[in-house]
Amino acid sequence: MLMFSALPSSAENYPYRSDVLWVTVPDHADWLYKTGEKAEVEIQFYRYGIPQDNLEVKYELGGDMMPADKTGSVKLKNGRAVIDVGTMKTPGFRDCRLVAVIDGKVYKHHVKVGFSPEKLQPYTQLPADFDQFWEKNLADAARCPMKYTIEPAPEYATEKADCYLIKLQCFRPGSYIYGYLTRPKAPGKYPVVLCPPGAGIKTIKEPKRHIYYAEEGCIRLEMEIHGLNPKMSAEEFKEISSAFGNYLTNGLDNRNNYYMKKVYMSCVRAIDFLISLSDWDGKNVIVQGGSQGGALALVTAGLDKRVTACVANHPALSDMAGYKAGRAGGYPHFFKNYQGMDTPEKIRTMAYYDVVNFARRIKVPVYITWGYNDDTCPPTTSYIVYNVLDCPKEALITPINEHWTSDVTEYGQLKWIQKHLK
Repeated sequence: MLMFSALPSSAENYPYRSDVLWVTVPDHADWLYKTGEKAEVEIQFYRYGIPQDNLEVKYELGGDMMPADKTGSVKLKNGRAVIDVGTMKTPGFRDCRLVAVIDGKVYKHHVKVGFSPEKLQPYTQLPADFDQFWEKNLADAARCPMKYTIEPAPEYATEKADCYLIKLQCFRPGSYIYGYLTRPKAPGKYPVVLCPPGAGIKTIKEPKRHIYYAEEGCIRLEMEIHGLNPKMSAEEFKEISSAFGNYLTNGLDNRNNYYMKKVYMSCVRAIDFLISLSDWDGKNVIVQGGSQGGALALVTAGLDKRVTACVANHPALSDMAGYKAGRAGGYPHFFKNYQGMDTPEKIRTMAYYDVVNFARRIKVPVYITWGYNDDTCPPTTSYIVYNVLDCPKEALITPINEHWTSDVTEYGQLKWIQKHLK
């Protein structure tokens, strides 16, 4: 069993330019089964494109993000073997984790299959005063004077789009966030798109990566949440991150002091800024993001009735206390990765900040995408969010994906947004 801890759990299923290739093929084409149905997965293993014969592959089986409940091994014949993954009596996902060793080098892979995941429901309950709590916070944040600076960032502009570095006071006096604002150069009125960031203390990477939003007629603000100027060097961010600690646990004992209150309010105030722009079309406000950014997009759509559409990839912060139900909880996996999280005070705070409780409030169209092999924001919690949405909703499910989306998928989200403009 030491084999399974030989590599970090974040190791990719498909590393770039690897000498080996794993192929895993569940016997249901969509990787989905009904509870009680038996699942089998054919595994294939190639080295330099050649099927590896008589190679031993060890495996372990367990629930999504859960310890193994069964282990075994198979020998490949013509590079192939079949593993009985078993079944589940209750809705959820089962993970088949694989290890092969060639010339002393360990190669890992895994594949998850789902059992009636459309029936998954959250462990997290809605606090009785949830609405009142957030209405008060919104009112408090709205009293903060809207102050900002706009600095041209021509290095990220194109022939069709301008870019600006924004510094915005939006939670309390002296508390700022930064962002890159891209907008079409052509005069006109345009929808606004707010893009909150993924998790971490880091700069805004590749501000031109999604410049096509502005080039195709959207004003887009890609924001950070910690008040750190993205012009700082990577080394400075690294030092600050080391000193900062884990902000996602900061103040978790008290709902009024939790770090993410500032973040949630900053997203709403960022919309205040966007709709104050003279070239906003006066109708369309979209929120879009992935992982923590997907969580923040859904939170903002739940908090702010001005939002007209929401796009989220594999949302974090979803059913975070789900581990107490004996299954995967959402990132940051408080009960799996941290000590001292299982207290009444912290569990109570989690409920006020959990994405599922904001998702219950959303009434505008939502588009969500997620993969089954994700061990950061597991499919269990993405399904739970999707299942509680009571609004027009669409899902792009990409079973093979881990914690990533392709450029084609991300561009497709802009196309979805354009189809849902008023």
